[in-house]
Amino acid sequence: MHLLIPAAGSGKRMGAAVNKLLLPLLGQPILAWTLQAADRASSIEWIGILSQPGDWPAIKQILAAMDLSTPVQLLQGGATRQESVCKGVEYLYGWGTVERVLIHDGARCLATPELFDRCSAALQQVDGLIAGIPVKDTIKVTETGPNGIQIQSTPERSRLWAAQTPQGFRLSLLWQAHQEALAQGWQVTDDAALFEKLGWPVYIVEGEETNLKLTTPLDVLLAAQILQQRFNPAR
Repeated sequence: MHLLIPAAGSGKRMGAAVNKLLLPLLGQPILAWTLQAADRASSIEWIGILSQPGDWPAIKQILAAMDLSTPVQLLQGGATRQESVCKGVEYLYGWGTVERVLIHDGARCLATPELFDRCSAALQQVDGLIAGIPVKDTIKVTETGPNGIQIQSTPERSRLWAAQTPQGFRLSLLWQAHQEALAQGWQVTDDAALFEKLGWPVYIVEGEETNLKLTTPLDVLLAAQILQQRFNPAR
């Protein structure tokens, strides 16, 4: 399975002046944790990191310090996650030999190798999938009016799932979806939304409660606690 890792974002919401994936987490960069998990997954045979060229020297240092068995290639990312993935999909599509691809946010550094392998296995049976977990909180749909934020409805919680990554797709269809998005001017936050707009089915693979997306400093603190418990369970 080929894996694309969007890693071209900034650290604005993290309050950092650099790409948040370069920030330290328990002694090594956040991106290193993501790469280690993908490298340990038996199904992943190639990794493409979509990032800005200005970050390449730092990422190359990270790779040089790691003993990865999976080939890793740096690819230029875009101004948005959608644009970055589009560039990666176009690159792989040009090979003419890749049938399926997983996409995993670099900021989800707590995903386990087992989750990558579950998604890879499930993708052999379907054309589109995402990792996800059932929503535990009651969700309110709102509208902002002159008197503030007003609740409009309460969706049935049993039907709601929180989207995670990896997300996986048949590459030829994902390429078509991104081409249509460019033609129509669609802006989405994940690739599954493109399939949804086109009426193509996307399925859910059970994700992991600990598969957090590191967005704020609090997320980094939680990630450190999870990793300490994961690798030092007796402490």
